[in-house]
Amino acid sequence: MSIYQKRLKDWRNGAIVYQVIVDRFNPPHIIDKSLYPYPKQLKTWNETPKSGVFVPEVKYWSHELEFWGGSLKSLTEKIDYIKDLNIDVLYLNPIFDSLSNHKYDATDYLKISKEYGSKEDLQRLIEITHQRGMKIILDGVFNHVGVQSNLYQSAKDFKSPYRNFFDFNPKYPEGVRLWADAKSLPELNLENPLVKDYIYRSEQSVIKSYLKDGIDGWRLDVAFDIGFIILKELTDVAHSVKEDALIVGEIWNYPEQWLKSIDGVMNFTFREIMLRLIKGEIMPNKANQMIHDVILSSGIEPILKSWLLLDNHDVPRLNHQLPDIKMRELAQILQFTLPGSPNLYYGTELGMSGGHDPENRAPMRWDIVDDNHTLKWIQSLISLHQNEIALKVGDYVTIDSDLFGFMRTTDRIEDTVIVLVNPTDDLIEDTILLKDSRLMNYTTFDFLMGEQLNLTFLAGLVRVSLKPKSYSIFKPHTQADQSYTPYKRV
Repeated sequence: MSIYQKRLKDWRNGAIVYQVIVDRFNPPHIIDKSLYPYPKQLKTWNETPKSGVFVPEVKYWSHELEFWGGSLKSLTEKIDYIKDLNIDVLYLNPIFDSLSNHKYDATDYLKISKEYGSKEDLQRLIEITHQRGMKIILDGVFNHVGVQSNLYQSAKDFKSPYRNFFDFNPKYPEGVRLWADAKSLPELNLENPLVKDYIYRSEQSVIKSYLKDGIDGWRLDVAFDIGFIILKELTDVAHSVKEDALIVGEIWNYPEQWLKSIDGVMNFTFREIMLRLIKGEIMPNKANQMIHDVILSSGIEPILKSWLLLDNHDVPRLNHQLPDIKMRELAQILQFTLPGSPNLYYGTELGMSGGHDPENRAPMRWDIVDDNHTLKWIQSLISLHQNEIALKVGDYVTIDSDLFGFMRTTDRIEDTVIVLVNPTDDLIEDTILLKDSRLMNYTTFDFLMGEQLNLTFLAGLVRVSLKPKSYSIFKPHTQADQSYTPYKRV
């Protein structure tokens, strides 16, 4: 079995991930309003989230306490929509018991938030997701808890057995260490062995319990705050329960060292390179060298497991960042062809827009699904990524050019995919070198997407001409048209 076949057998490599905020994805037929007592507020599905005011008595912003009524059951009703997109992995923003709508403020990790349903509802979603051939990832928020957490409320007593679960210090403004100084988010003391037992080491720990219940991995919130050593311990524990569990971290840093501690990162480094390239802030050659350097230092294996995102719940939606459709589509071409696992934020496939939090967390626009141009475009990108082995698990070979260009390759020349992007406002003509000894003189090419170029390939060189804000994706034609092909022995 070749290394590429082994990569293909590992579901974590090049998987397409679909991200959902349960509260905002699909409205139930009937909403139990008793689940939303003060200070929570229930909104109607067609309302757009807006920034609110700080509410001192509960230490939250008002927009953090506004709900739209989605649940695990209502999400399950739409699982075939996700499956029909040809998605590999369903990733849920936090579902733990908590006060807020974002749920990055757990009050009890081992309970499902009442608005979302029950453990039985989660179990049903897991089963149905697996029946559809997909995996399911939960969001783990283990650096901090909510101010209403039973652990924290108990720990405020000096005699509490949970006192050392937190870093209490009268020098701190709130008397306890807070995440990002948010008054509602006291940080856990992860160096405490009892905290480690509670989060991931004991048989009843949060990490182990949900993996045993059937989830396929964890996305770790603010993983950069957890640190190299604890991340490595947590990842090893997860793998001891489920060998192919995916542990991917929200890490905005340069990924090299982090990928020695964790399976993959949310690849914000690639995201920044892609967006700055498309905006003209980085020239193609420099961007390509940056991508090459990240892969060289980090290794292709963890990069394939890392999530390639352009937008999510923490940043403005892609339509807001790149209002120009050509620029937006170029960015998405890169998202689905560079090494990694493309991460689709719910509604991006429909062209939903929205600025910074909370505007980027608007309820799903089911009213614009039919005959949606953006949806058809995303479906074509998903099909491309899923059908081309090299795009899922192939290596990365740079193309030195005034264009942004690269090859994705495996041990089979017929898998090779060549991607050329012109993000500039000028026509670019260039002679490029395709560094693969298996490519034959005068080979022809099959075009997969984008511009169909007139190419003559000789001795590794080919002359290309690409229009402004355009792209071309193609592969060598290796099959015999009649009886002869020079590719028969390579």
